[in-house]
Amino acid sequence: MNWKDLKKSGVTTIAGVVSGGLDSCTATHWLSDRGFKIEAFTVDLGQPDEEHISSITERMLGSGASHAEIVSGEKHLALAGLKVIQSQARYEGDYWNTTGIARPITIATLLPTIQKRNIDVIFHGATGRGNDQVRLQLATNMLSPNIKVYAPWRDPEFVAEFPGRQQMLDYCAKNQLPIKSTGESRYSTDANFLGLTHEAGDLENVEIPPYFVNPGMGVWPWNSPDEPKSVAIRWEKGVPKKIDDVPLDIISMFKKTNYIGGTHGVGIGTHVVENRFVGVKSRGIYEAPGLELLGKSFEYLLQFILDRRATELFNYVSKTISSQIYQGYWLDLTTTSLLASLEPILALCTGTIVVRIYKGNIYFESAEDTAKSMPHSLYTDDSSMEAMGSYDHEDSEGFLKILGISAKNVGARQFPWLKR
Repeated sequence: MNWKDLKKSGVTTIAGVVSGGLDSCTATHWLSDRGFKIEAFTVDLGQPDEEHISSITERMLGSGASHAEIVSGEKHLALAGLKVIQSQARYEGDYWNTTGIARPITIATLLPTIQKRNIDVIFHGATGRGNDQVRLQLATNMLSPNIKVYAPWRDPEFVAEFPGRQQMLDYCAKNQLPIKSTGESRYSTDANFLGLTHEAGDLENVEIPPYFVNPGMGVWPWNSPDEPKSVAIRWEKGVPKKIDDVPLDIISMFKKTNYIGGTHGVGIGTHVVENRFVGVKSRGIYEAPGLELLGKSFEYLLQFILDRRATELFNYVSKTISSQIYQGYWLDLTTTSLLASLEPILALCTGTIVVRIYKGNIYFESAEDTAKSMPHSLYTDDSSMEAMGSYDHEDSEGFLKILGISAKNVGARQFPWLKR
């Protein structure tokens, strides 16, 4: 779809799902210049890189939007972030995909406001080479199938005029647009209070060490305090309720752990060369101190709760949900069903886990392993190497004889022919 197609179909007003950055300002002015009325909508996700979120509306109005509005989405994002922790959904097993989870939350938060203004076409500034175009469009298609999605970065005329970032900067300077971005930045950043994603620019050159990135939610581990810090996190039915015995709501919990973790370099500077959904490799530097601190604590709690079969199930669900988030399917039947399958597990996840953080690392320190504090723990005296519990060493004799039957068959009929 290109802008001329929209014109021919009678579209006069387009809602911009915007962040207020360079792409947003450029596309808004470019479309306004072609006769469209642009109304700009931004979701407040507690962006750490925006000192005053209201300044986004000023930039969008200054870029040609006839209306600019900010809609609160922090609570929605916090609840989604909690589900990410509960499912341990790290992408490719390595990092918390804070951008991936924010995209469907953005659409779900903004669409009701956009629809109240009787607008049936939206645009976004996601590149045609990345994942976000998929996430934004699929979320829109699922929540409001009748709304059309126009992507400037898939419009040949827009791409021809702006083949790169420098051309957008030149365009904004020529038209005196109040952009926040400058030509001095060596990379781009996507931000919400769950975490930051740094990519593009000099980060695309893997021969350059990534340490020129200036962390926005903490410090590089080697710049963190020289003294370790212990943190006690109380979980009740899979929900973090207290930090060091201080009760916190879910938004405050994230912000508190962001501060604690970021100060000690936890979850700062995670380096990944990942597989994008569109089929190419991408290098990113990620920050998610609160997610990492809470997520690791919850991982330690799960070790007490899950038996072997439940662990295998959980790992499958976790990996699938992670891929679902990354590929833009957070809102579909599969993710909904998988999240529901975790409810029996979460109902058992009550306990207090104490971790020690130091120079970006998180270590298990202790757990309050009592029937009152952690009532569903499977960690008992039965596994002790001392003379306690109900496990009788002699019982292993019959167990090993049964296991040995298949092992002997392998030894007699297969092992000599196996090439090792």
